[in-house]
Amino acid sequence: MLNKPDPSAKAKRPEPHHEAIVKRGGKRHDHDEHGGAWKVAFADFCLALMCLFLVLWLMAARQQEQIQEVMRAPGGSVMDEGQGVMPETMGGPRGSLIAREPMPRQPGGGKTGKAGDLDVDVPDPTDRRATQRTRYESAGDLQALSRVLARMSEDAGLAGNLQAVVTPYGLRVMLHDTEGQGMFARGSAMLNDRFRKLLRNLGPLFAQMDNQMLIVGHTDSLQYADRSHAAFSNWTLSSNRAMAARTQLQEGGMPARGILQVVGMADRAPLDTRDAAAGINRRIELLILTSQQSQIVAAMFGMPAEVVPLAEGVDVTAPDSDALRALRSQLTDTKGRAPVTP
Repeated sequence: MLNKPDPSAKAKRPEPHHEAIVKRGGKRHDHDEHGGAWKVAFADFCLALMCLFLVLWLMAARQQEQIQEVMRAPGGSVMDEGQGVMPETMGGPRGSLIAREPMPRQPGGGKTGKAGDLDVDVPDPTDRRATQRTRYESAGDLQALSRVLARMSEDAGLAGNLQAVVTPYGLRVMLHDTEGQGMFARGSAMLNDRFRKLLRNLGPLFAQMDNQMLIVGHTDSLQYADRSHAAFSNWTLSSNRAMAARTQLQEGGMPARGILQVVGMADRAPLDTRDAAAGINRRIELLILTSQQSQIVAAMFGMPAEVVPLAEGVDVTAPDSDALRALRSQLTDTKGRAPVTP
C-alpha cells in the first residue's frame, strides 16, 4: 500500500533565508570622500568668531568704564586738550588694545583707603599715636618735611616730578609733568598709577600734620578747539585735576579738615613762560600753610580781623610786600632762569 504524503509536512519544511540588500540611490558627490572634516573646520571657524566678538565686547566695556569715570568727575568731559576728541588712553603690554591700568575708585564704593589698596598704610583713627599731629611752622621744620617728600618721590620713581620750595607762606610742593612722565591721561583727570600711589602714600604723612593746605591745579597754554564760554576749558580741567588729587590724598587717610581750599588756575601761572606746552606747566601744587597764613587765607573769604581803610566806606587787608619780594626771589627755575612770579 502506497503511503500518501502528509499535507502538513510541507508546512513544517523550513523556508530558505534571504538577506536584505539595501541599495543607495542618487548621484555620488565629490565631498563624500572627505567625510565630516568640513564640519570640524566649520566648528573651529565659529569658535574663532566667538572669541573675536568676546574681545571686542571687552574693549567696548573698558572704554565705557573710562568714559563713565571721566563723566563722574565734577564738570567731567571727554574732550581732549586742543583737539576735541576722546581722552588718550595707553594700551597694555605687547601692543594689547585693552588698557591694563586700574581705574580710580569712587569714594563710598567698596574699600576706602585700606592697606590692601595700592599698598597704602592708613592711620587707625582709634590709635592715640595717630591722633598726635605735628605743626610745621619754622623754615627748618618745613625744610625737614620737604626732605621727607623728596625721599618718598624718589622711592616712587618720580624724583624728577616733584619740587619743594620753602616760602614765607609755607612749603610749596609742585608735582608736575616731565617729557617722559605725565601725571594725568591727556585731557582728563585720570591719574597715572604711579602718581595715584604717591598721593595715597602722602595721605598718612599729612594725617600726622596739623597744618592746612591749598591744592591748586595748573594746565599748559594749549587751548581747546571749542572756545565758547560754556565749553570744557582749561579752567574746568585744572579744577578737576585738583579735585582728583584731593580725592587720592583723602583716600590715603588725610582728614578733610587738613584741606583749606581746592582751586584750578588753568594756564594763568606758568612756570615756563617761554614754552606754552612745557610739561612743568602741567602740575598740581600742594601749598602747606603755616598757621598764620591759614588764618589769613580763611579771612580772605570771611570777616578779616584787621583791615586797612582804603577809601570812605571801603576797607581792605594789606598784603605783606616784604614777604612777596622774598617769595619771588626764591621761586626760581631749576635751569637758572629769571625768578618766577607767584
